[in-house]
Amino acid sequence: MNLSPRARRVVQAVLYEAFALAFVAPMLSWLFARSPWSTAALTLLMSTIALGWNYVFNAAFERWEATQALSGRSWKRRAAHGLGFEGGLALILVPVMALWLDITLWQALVADLGILLFFLVYTVVFTWCFDRVFGLPQSTLRPAG
Repeated sequence: MNLSPRARRVVQAVLYEAFALAFVAPMLSWLFARSPWSTAALTLLMSTIALGWNYVFNAAFERWEATQALSGRSWKRRAAHGLGFEGGLALILVPVMALWLDITLWQALVADLGILLFFLVYTVVFTWCFDRVFGLPQSTLRPAG
């Protein structure tokens, strides 16, 4: 499927969040011992933040990627993508979780570690699957010659 870079980022971000919500929303109530309504609202807020971050991060990553001598996406590059995305997202979401759940930043970070580890693996696997279905982005492709 040949999508423009912008359309590709939008489709990727929406699908990423939709699948993430299906995995995470049922677990938040249990993980944080809060009402399902409260954790559903937190999930939606976190998803909205993550959706915006996904778009911004992928635009920056693809801009950087286009300057690299080696084309394609090695597992090392995919791991760097996952770490960069999740690290940046943690800097945003941990304070949000602390405020929402009325806990310290340290407690929010510790509570978020399990979620972060899940999303680290999920991000790498999702991006690989997405690339298999939709093809590699233009930033990884080099013209022949």
